[in-house]
Amino acid sequence: MFSSIDRAIMAMSLEEEEEAFTMPYLLEYCSSENNVLSIIGRVLNPECQKVVNLILDMPRKWQLYDRVRGIALSKEKFQFIVKFEQDLEAILENGVHTYNEWTLALERWVEHPPPNYLQNIMVWVQIRNIPVNHYNVPAITWIGELAGHVKEVVLDTKKSQRQDFVRVKMKFDVSKPFQRSKVINFPKNNGSVSILYDFEKV
Repeated sequence: MFSSIDRAIMAMSLEEEEEAFTMPYLLEYCSSENNVLSIIGRVLNPECQKVVNLILDMPRKWQLYDRVRGIALSKEKFQFIVKFEQDLEAILENGVHTYNEWTLALERWVEHPPPNYLQNIMVWVQIRNIPVNHYNVPAITWIGELAGHVKEVVLDTKKSQRQDFVRVKMKFDVSKPFQRSKVINFPKNNGSVSILYDFEKV
């Protein structure tokens, strides 16, 4: 026997547009002040990265323990609220963060996030095979921009370079595929060179 509630539910049209409700603008409904010292994150592989476990494990990985608390916002998104500004900055400046061998997208909380929020990760990339005639900051910046938005190039051309690569800090869009090599045609008959890009700490 169907109850009247069951019949009412069955009678509902699935195509009916859902009515939107507007929350009143009241200070007691707003938690923005609590979010100022916080990081919002997104897992990039929800099947392998369980937010419920990540909330417990990341404070230990960061060695912050009682100085941070996590909140599971959904199956993909999470928040970590820290006690001190220096801890928040240290987390964000520490390169790429991973959980269960997959990368995490982390950004500082903002009250009105832009459309590309949590789409980028800050990474250090080692660029190799740079031609000697283009071994300077402007040229390497251009080469780096082919992979992401360059923030910093670590190169002092007045000092010896012991490594066979140049470190470049860049913002990388995780929605785009990353190519570890790119063929570049250099001007003035310098030929084509396969430039190599390698992430650090991934």
